[in-house]
Amino acid sequence: MITSLRSKIRVVFSITLLLLGVLFISSIKYDRAMHEEHTVDQEKAITHYLYDYYLKYGTIDEAYLDAQNVSLITDKGMVVQIERFFKDKGELKRYAVDTYHLKRVMIINNDHFKLILENKNKVKFPIKRAIIFSIVFLLIIMLYLWIMKSLLPLSTLKSQIQTFSKGNLDIECKSDKADEIAEVANEFDHAVTMIRELLHSRQLFLRAIMHELKTPIGKGRLIAEMLPDEKNKARMHSIFERLNLLIDEFAKIEKITSKNFDLTIKPYKMSDLVEASIDLLMVDNPQHLIDTKIEQDYIVEVDFELFTLTLKNLLDNGLKYSIDKHIDVVLKDESLQIINKGDALSEPLENYFKPFHTSKKGLGLGLYIVKSILDIHKKELRYNHEEGKNIFMVI
Repeated sequence: MITSLRSKIRVVFSITLLLLGVLFISSIKYDRAMHEEHTVDQEKAITHYLYDYYLKYGTIDEAYLDAQNVSLITDKGMVVQIERFFKDKGELKRYAVDTYHLKRVMIINNDHFKLILENKNKVKFPIKRAIIFSIVFLLIIMLYLWIMKSLLPLSTLKSQIQTFSKGNLDIECKSDKADEIAEVANEFDHAVTMIRELLHSRQLFLRAIMHELKTPIGKGRLIAEMLPDEKNKARMHSIFERLNLLIDEFAKIEKITSKNFDLTIKPYKMSDLVEASIDLLMVDNPQHLIDTKIEQDYIVEVDFELFTLTLKNLLDNGLKYSIDKHIDVVLKDESLQIINKGDALSEPLENYFKPFHTSKKGLGLGLYIVKSILDIHKKELRYNHEEGKNIFMVI
């Protein structure tokens, strides 16, 4: 099925040129048919005239034949060959016409004379018509090239849009032309400029907030160091470390959503990634909360920081919504399973991928971050609920 605009234009012009060719050939065939009809009438008139002239004057009017561009064949050898040719074809009659060696030959055989004539009148090639058709053909070709050239900016615009879709906002597609394609290009360029400014202002806003939060956290850590009670000091230190880690995670989230990052892809054991993700949780006695079962370890090629952040969010969600505050992490069949006891999800999994999804225990960003990072790594998150257990699988 033809869907491309260029393909449609090619089809239209191809059909136009084809019809033009058919019209030219048909006109030539029509000319030949008319010439054949005229020739037949001419030859019949010549036959009647020669017969009447011979009856009147007892001779052949060769001047008349010359005027009609018809010559009398007198060579005996040629006459014999032509007669044999007509005889073999069964056309040796009182009057016959046929083509012999690319010559139109007439035989007139009556009671008074026997003549073999060559009709030298041939159809002329329509030079004027051929010139007109050639000019029209060239005009159509030039029109086609002109239209296709005017569509070239579409390829550039398409390339710019593809670049934009990959997160590169440093593009410019302004056009100084006055056609519709230029209008679209200029509007797209304006939209890119607005989006670039909005993202820039958002980044400045988030960075300013994170910077302002760093200051009280730093002061809080200093004050915590002055506490005489070592247990409270350790607890406050853990709280501020957690806050500092959250700010760092927000910075990563900002980079992910704005696609302002470079992946560092390397091969890692999945068991090592799980262990690093558990460390990011910063929970006391993780061995009592998380049971890791490695049935089959395997290698994945991922960005270490982003992927461990993904697993950390999955583990954190598993602990938050677990009835017994315990989760199982299973590695097998080149998949990671995070299992906890709890009620099944009330909505389809896809709904939880939306940012700021309604959540009683957080901002609803956990699975949104997970989905964003897994998409970058071309991996998939699946979910099912079996025997009172929620099972999240990273495939």
